Amino acid sequence: MAVRLHLIAVGTRMPEWVSTAYVDYAKRLHSGCKLELREIPAGRRSQSADIARVLRMEGERCLAAVPADARIIALERQGRAIATDQIADSMGRWLRDGRDVAFLVGGPEGLAPQCLHDADEQWSLSALTLPHPLVRVLLAEQLYRAWSMLNHLPYHRD
Repeated sequence: MAVRLHLIAVGTRMPEWVSTAYVDYAKRLHSGCKLELREIPAGRRSQSADIARVLRMEGERCLAAVPADARIIALERQGRAIATDQIADSMGRWLRDGRDVAFLVGGPEGLAPQCLHDADEQWSLSALTLPHPLVRVLLAEQLYRAWSMLNHLPYHRD
């Protein structure tokens, strides 16, 4: 059964290396497990900006971009640490269930509390605080690696 993976990320106009790397991994995924990027414009930040309001508005736009009935996974530094083999196990379940999955990536201040509340799961890709553009590349690579493991492709080696 085909599953669509949706990467919903705050921020537009990424550096060329981010876009190039993301597209490279996303296009490697089989059509039965397609990765699609949806960029959410970041709110305006200034010295006098109400950051709580900016974060809330970004969160509303992220959640509005989640397809109906999709499983939501928030990528959050304080989320559950996840290993590649666990991502592969999860992907195997998603492929069997046929339910779309939406990954939420926040902006400079992270994700809005409502996004974290509405998420089915919160994953941490690292205990490090990663720049949000890098998270796109890292997630796309790990999803491709998990897909490779499930399909016994030589890309993944222990």
